[in-house]
Amino acid sequence: MMSKGKGKVAKKKQPASDRKQYNYKLVLSDTCAVCKTPCARGMNYLARMRTAGSLGKGIPCVLTRTYG
Repeated sequence: MMSKGKGKVAKKKQPASDRKQYNYKLVLSDTCAVCKTPCARGMNYLARMRTAGSLGKGIPCVLTRTYG
């Protein structure tokens, strides 16, 4: 008599459309300049924007992360 094995039940993955995603606000270099908790990404962006003739559209700020 063979008994059925009690294996682990596979957990179904949620489709990508049902998962929560992070949303970040885009901030410009002037916001990074006055930030109370500067991050490496913001300081690099600020340094690049200080050079003459540089154009920037902002970077996603980690401090403004929300769930969407």
